[in-house]
Amino acid sequence: MNTESFVGLLAAIGIPADVVSIGEEADNTWCLLHHPDQGSWEVFWREQGNRYDWASFNNEQVACHYLFGRLTWSQVVRGAVGVLPVTEKA
Repeated sequence: MNTESFVGLLAAIGIPADVVSIGEEADNTWCLLHHPDQGSWEVFWREQGNRYDWASFNNEQVACHYLFGRLTWSQVVRGAVGVLPVTEKA
């Protein structure tokens, strides 16, 4: 997974694209920023100009998987996605 495939995967689990800001900071979004000069990726929630739940990674794929996991978990907690019920075969 990378930033190009990330938004499509979010849509597949019901997360609106405006919940994430890729490449720039924006309030009330999860931000995914790349710093090529440092070779790092940052992930954090931004609200009222402050950063919360900040994490840094050296790899784009790891940063994307981390944020995807956080957002997927939020969908599980609210009951939007989860384990499919087991059905008996006839």
